[in-house]
Formats: sequence, C-alpha cells, structure tokens
Amino acid sequence: MTADEPTGPSLRQDYDAAVAAYVEAGGSESVQRVITAVHAVHRRLSRWYDDQLADLGLSAGEWAVISHMAMHRAGEIVTPSHLSQVLSIAPSSMTHRLDRMAERGLIERVPDEVNRTRILITLTDDGRQLFRDVIQQSDVMEGNVLGQFSEKQRTDLADLLERAVSGLDDALSR
Repeated sequence: MTADEPTGPSLRQDYDAAVAAYVEAGGSESVQRVITAVHAVHRRLSRWYDDQLADLGLSAGEWAVISHMAMHRAGEIVTPSHLSQVLSIAPSSMTHRLDRMAERGLIERVPDEVNRTRILITLTDDGRQLFRDVIQQSDVMEGNVLGQFSEKQRTDLADLLERAVSGLDDALSR
C-alpha cells in the first residue's frame, strides 16, 4: 500500500456506522453505543494481544492454558480433560497443545499420587514468568488506551462494567 491509497475507515468511523445501523434497525441508541464500544475495544485489543503473543512464540490457545493455570486456585486439580472442558477444545487438540508447551518448559505433567490413572498439569516457573511478562506488557498498552481517563473515570468505568458483568448471567438465563 502506498501513502496515497486510502486505508479504509477508522475504528471510530466503523463504530459510528455500526451504532447508526443498529439504531436505525430499532436498537436503543444508549445500549448500542455501550455494547458496540465494548465490542470494538475488545476486538482491537484482541488483535494486539494476538500479535504480542505471536512475538513470544505463543498461540492464543497456549495463552489460554497459561492464563487458566496462573489463575486457578491453590489445590484445584487441573488435568488435560479439565483444560479441554473449560477451554472448549477437543481432548486430542489439548494433548497436542500440552505436548508443545511441555517441550518449551512452560508446563509440566505429573502423575496424580491419589489417582495413578490421572495426569496433573502444573505451570512451571518459566510458564509463570511468561504469564507475568505478558501481563506487564499488556498493562502498558491497556494503560495507554485508558490514559485519556482520570483515575476516577477509570474507577467509575470499571464499576459500571463490573455491574454489567454481574448482570450478564441473569440476562442470558431469561
């Protein structure tokens, strides 16, 4: 692409067009502004995250395993079948993913001492350090995205979005 070629609509122009289309179709403007904005932020940051993970030699699927493992509660049993279920992927795909991660030293498979037919998955020190590195890099970008807001505005926005998250299960179960 040369400097003279158009680059297409900006993220804001796409957002404005989407909101206008949804409102014209009968959607509530205030609802559509919020949902479309949240979706646009998520979509654009997801592309950035994928690029950052690729730079580290990680796939989004491998990151899903690492982040799940880093966030699980102490004493929680994590098996390949558990990971397959919570990450919604086929057990054979999970096996291949865990093979690659074990080869890189990010996870370790250990026999379950209570149930010797079961293998437990643990995050290695390298896996935990990679989790910290990714979170710290992401925090810088996310801080830049939210840099236009004061600390109070960030807190207010977080409070509002947390209320939306809390109401999501109720709204979807109706």
